[in-house]
Amino acid sequence: MALAGIKRPIVVTDKGVRALGMLDLVEKALGAAPAGVYDDTPGNPNEAAVRDATALFKEAEADGIVAIGGGSALDLAKAVAVMAAHDGPLKTYAAIEGGAEKITARTWPTIAIPTTAGTGSEVGRGAIIILDDHRKVGLLSPYLVPKAAIVDPALTLSLPPMLTAATGMDALSHCLETYLAPSFNPPADGIALEGLRRGWANIRTATEDGANRDARANMAIAATMGAMAFQKGLGCVHSLSHSLGGINPKLHHGTLNAVFMPAVLAYNREAETTKAEDKFTHIARAMGLASADAVIPAIEEMTRAIGLPGKLSELGVSRDLFDRIITGALADHSHRTNPRDASAEDYRAMLEASF
Repeated sequence: MALAGIKRPIVVTDKGVRALGMLDLVEKALGAAPAGVYDDTPGNPNEAAVRDATALFKEAEADGIVAIGGGSALDLAKAVAVMAAHDGPLKTYAAIEGGAEKITARTWPTIAIPTTAGTGSEVGRGAIIILDDHRKVGLLSPYLVPKAAIVDPALTLSLPPMLTAATGMDALSHCLETYLAPSFNPPADGIALEGLRRGWANIRTATEDGANRDARANMAIAATMGAMAFQKGLGCVHSLSHSLGGINPKLHHGTLNAVFMPAVLAYNREAETTKAEDKFTHIARAMGLASADAVIPAIEEMTRAIGLPGKLSELGVSRDLFDRIITGALADHSHRTNPRDASAEDYRAMLEASF
């Protein structure tokens, strides 16, 4: 608390985490009850939840936020940190609305305690929120990076297999996409490849044997490393999953990333920077595969092996949503950092390949 400069925090979490008794751990660490608790975080945080939690923050006269839970709780806390300190509607601060520069140092401090190994939001500068108009947007600013993060793999031991698998594939997607992003950032590339190595080697064990502390620790490291690296940028996997997730918030973000990865990787393998730097060979090495050609089939096989669906049709997504998905993907902030400039036709081909 002293490190973050917080004396009177509210806690942002969800009812599932609270039921597991994790809020008691936070209160014990604080030495007192928090000024307020918001435990209605939805599976995909939305603008309505931001309003409600912001109202609690102001009513409690809080000076910071402790977020404990998955990426949804952490992202919601960051959005509250912005809205409790700034005026105007939430969309004002969305990156695609030019809002990044409007987020200032007045943003309230947060402490992040992840209970999943996926988003890496505990070290990220962004928060992904669904607006009232159903757009899934990113708030992006260095002022959103938590003042402190407590990454304890023991907090992920109770995570069920499907969530372990989905959040794990989210972490892997971060490592893969940021490594393929075209901007020059060798430190981020190195972190992404090491995160990929750890995550790939442990995701199946963590899913099948949730009590394996070594696998859980490596997945936690992979998630944190992926988010440290993706400040470099992501790509079409995320622009597609953000778009579809805004249309149907019941779809899990990590699952969507797993479904979209093969088609997007196939598209991005032809990017000039990807070929010039032989990036798929480096990816294959990090995954322990014999050749670059084995990367995409291995990801498809792993997705099935850990119990996730491999196609959009298995999620109940219909082709009549494609136009809306494409429109959202083209506007998403992750679209801009893909190694190839994807057109509407390119996105449609990726959707067909993922269907």
